[in-house]
Amino acid sequence: MSKKNNNLDFTGLLQDVKTLDDFENVMSGLYKQGIQHLVDSEMSHFLGYEKHRKKEVDTINSRNGYYPKTLKTSEGQLKINVPRDRNGEFEPKVVPKGQSTTQKIEQVITGLYARGMSTSDITEQIKDIYGLNVSKTFISEITTKMTSHIDAWQNRPLEPLYCLMWMDCIRVKVRHDNGIVNKSVYIVIGLRESGHKDVLGLWIQDSESAAFWLNVLNDLKARGVERVLIACSDNLTGFTDAIQASFPNTICQLCVVHQIRNSIKFVPWKDRKAFLKDLKHVYGAINLKEAKGAFEAFKSKWEGKYAYAIRSWENNWDYLTSFFDFPQELRKIMYTTNTIEGLNRAIRKYTKTKSIYPNEAAAIKSIFLAVEQIQRKWSMPIRNWNLVLNQLMIKFDL
Repeated sequence: MSKKNNNLDFTGLLQDVKTLDDFENVMSGLYKQGIQHLVDSEMSHFLGYEKHRKKEVDTINSRNGYYPKTLKTSEGQLKINVPRDRNGEFEPKVVPKGQSTTQKIEQVITGLYARGMSTSDITEQIKDIYGLNVSKTFISEITTKMTSHIDAWQNRPLEPLYCLMWMDCIRVKVRHDNGIVNKSVYIVIGLRESGHKDVLGLWIQDSESAAFWLNVLNDLKARGVERVLIACSDNLTGFTDAIQASFPNTICQLCVVHQIRNSIKFVPWKDRKAFLKDLKHVYGAINLKEAKGAFEAFKSKWEGKYAYAIRSWENNWDYLTSFFDFPQELRKIMYTTNTIEGLNRAIRKYTKTKSIYPNEAAAIKSIFLAVEQIQRKWSMPIRNWNLVLNQLMIKFDL
């Protein structure tokens, strides 16, 4: 049998579909055929020849029928026939022995989608790897099934206490009314008592505002968050007010790196190096007293030329220097939003081929799948967590 004839062709099977039930029945049948095709193809690869073509190769091993196996899938229970060989050496990787789910198979398409591949790219990839002619509509149906999973994730109960919380937005382009608009996807990372990071949710809005951040924070409260010890954010106007309106006892820390970037926008290149060198003595001080002294020296030197940059530090001083109340191990993770900016950069790597999304739902789906892939690497607590937690317990009387 040629590879062309061995492929699965879905076009003809959809001709008689009249109702949604008909469509779901066809999809379930195709899903089963796809898995069956994969295990049969795996056996052919293992033996080195296609079915009924043993005479073309020099081997004593051969097929030896099938044994039934019931799998638990997103489509419900599914019965397939797993091929056997006479030597008993074949161990399928698609549905390994002892495994009764098709989780790995179902992750193939969503994993490719999460890495920014278009439906067209995925169909070609599946065809090249598995020899399956899968339509773009079929791929879309599989990724669309993630919608209910995303909704459940977005509304899942959260822990009552988070030691730290980082908040930021990522910008995406979305088609809207025959045009393209920028949207802001709000992202929150929470640090649990175990020292592990967790993305708490994704929200999409036209732009970033303190008013919508208040909605996000209230949503977190509704899902069970009772206390946040430290909140790290950029210096968006009204952001700290929104945080303290939802969690009045939370210590707010503005991102020092964002503050530096905003400051040097007013400083020309000829003075920038010296300006930054002097500023480092402020945020790099060993304690708050030394920081205040360094800032007074910094102010007296530069206020005459760059008063606005100096005034910005003065206006935000309390929230920029909160980290001085904590030990060095904790300062490193709270005085900037590097944690969430690192997540944003990783998301961009996964979604870099998705320059424009057809709608908001597609943007959230793509970013969610990327977050799922990224969070698999977050298996360890942050460095020196036991020491940090001990300091937090003393500071906040936990």
